[in-house]
Amino acid sequence: MSFIMFATWLLVGALAGVLAGLVMKRGGHGLKADIFLGLAGSIGAVIPIIVQRVVWPTERLGQDKGTIWKWGFGAALVAAMLWMNIGPAQQPAATAAVIEDKSYTVTPPTLHVKAGIVTGEVVDMKVMERVEKGSDRVVSLAKLSAILRLKNTSTNQTVRLVTGKLRYVDGKGQPIKLEDARAEPTVKFASASSDRLDPGQETTEAMDVDFPAEALKAGTLKEIRLELAYITSPYREETVHFPVTIGRQ
Repeated sequence: MSFIMFATWLLVGALAGVLAGLVMKRGGHGLKADIFLGLAGSIGAVIPIIVQRVVWPTERLGQDKGTIWKWGFGAALVAAMLWMNIGPAQQPAATAAVIEDKSYTVTPPTLHVKAGIVTGEVVDMKVMERVEKGSDRVVSLAKLSAILRLKNTSTNQTVRLVTGKLRYVDGKGQPIKLEDARAEPTVKFASASSDRLDPGQETTEAMDVDFPAEALKAGTLKEIRLELAYITSPYREETVHFPVTIGRQ
């Protein structure tokens, strides 16, 4: 049973008790008793009130106490019952918006990298933005994710990777700008294991950088450029001899 149904049941029982008490004025125990009997009998309140008047009367014949007040109270009950049932309906709670990921394919999905003695590739490229289902309202701006693999192909130089910058270029060779307050798409080689490459050594970095909304338009993006900055130094191997002897203790 809903709250409104329960409250309506109470109001109907109370109203029935008041009205039955007004009609049957003889032998009553007062308004409170009539309301209680009305709640017990709900719409059939007249039955328990008749029983009370016959079995347990209290007032003398013809006594009429608080008639006006009873009518006012009954009218208030009617008004409350009407308001609850035909008044403004309770508005349903707003449904939470459903957010989904919207993916864009990048063709080709793999780019080859060659910057001096550093080579490699960018793989698993995809662009994704978060939108509201149905309206396609953008909730989170687009980002480009990929895996960057690099290798030092030198035989005698060590490479210290400094940074990598991505450039999105249109058909006229002009860079496509990011929206205001968005970060420049940069790959940072923060850890010692990834920013230094000895000859033949490789590293793998996960990329997750901002992508301009303008570049999502068909035919706008023509090229992605990766600008690598690194420092080289001579790679040397030396052999150190340690004369030792073994003695039994």
